[in-house]
Amino acid sequence: MLLEWWSGTECVIHTDPQAYPKYGKENAIVVLNHKFEIDFLCGWSLAERFGVLGGSKVLAKKELAYVPIIGWMWYFTEMVFCTRKWEQDRKTVSQSLLHLRDYPEKYFFLIHCEGTRFTEKKHQISMQVAQAKGLPSLKYHLLPRTKGFAITVRSLRNVVSAVYDCTLNFRNNENPTLLGVLNGKKYHADLYVRRIPLEEVPEDEDECSAWLHKLYQEKDAFQEEYHRTGTFPETAMVPPRRPWTLLNWLFWASLLLYPFFRFLVNMVSSGSSLTLASFVLVFFVASMGVRWMIGVTEIDKGSAYGNIDSKQKRSD
Repeated sequence: MLLEWWSGTECVIHTDPQAYPKYGKENAIVVLNHKFEIDFLCGWSLAERFGVLGGSKVLAKKELAYVPIIGWMWYFTEMVFCTRKWEQDRKTVSQSLLHLRDYPEKYFFLIHCEGTRFTEKKHQISMQVAQAKGLPSLKYHLLPRTKGFAITVRSLRNVVSAVYDCTLNFRNNENPTLLGVLNGKKYHADLYVRRIPLEEVPEDEDECSAWLHKLYQEKDAFQEEYHRTGTFPETAMVPPRRPWTLLNWLFWASLLLYPFFRFLVNMVSSGSSLTLASFVLVFFVASMGVRWMIGVTEIDKGSAYGNIDSKQKRSD
């Protein structure tokens, strides 16, 4: 609701017109680049525009499960969490993914294969690893973490129909932030979506890893073309906004805010200094909590994952 209705952010999809009618009609693994603070929101918007947001899942870092309200919601809606330590994740992630094999609704499974947001420092370390492994350098992406993708494909094969390779960028060098969205700032996104049948993804883990590295080299080339021309290949389309997110928000806002304002008015009219001071304190703590949750999405306050020394990454 905040992205599409409050800020009015536009997301133009560039895709093959023949693949477009299949979106939202099949289960899919969505591979999205991880460079912007609101790229996850754009992934959710993609799912919402095609009517599958309610059933869609993400592969997210375990720390997000402890974020008040949002993290708890993700936990109870069966999002897949990982510690980003393969020895611990091998079993737990696989078990969570297997639960999706008989999921009753159509869904997108969103995954950021880079594992963490792009920063110059992380990119420098990542390219050192690429050089050590004899892999081509990437200009706009980090080296993808292949094991999580491989286990996702293996666990969901014959249930998921395709991989949607999604490459996101913003016009006019916009640097979108969640705080900007909350302030109602409008951004202009372009999303290149390629539908790749899952049959084209190799079953062997090593071959699947090589396939993913090749995919990211292609994503890098698409980003290079975008920086040069200002657009992605294929036909530009804008799926219509659905009203349900706005109606859902209005319903809950009406249900919850009315008694809250009644309580606030009664509190102010009581004239008790202690009561007013308590309310101000609670409001301040709540504001700080919201600001902390926003900070989780900020690039300069992101996790240290990807900043570890290259020796450890070479052993991954």
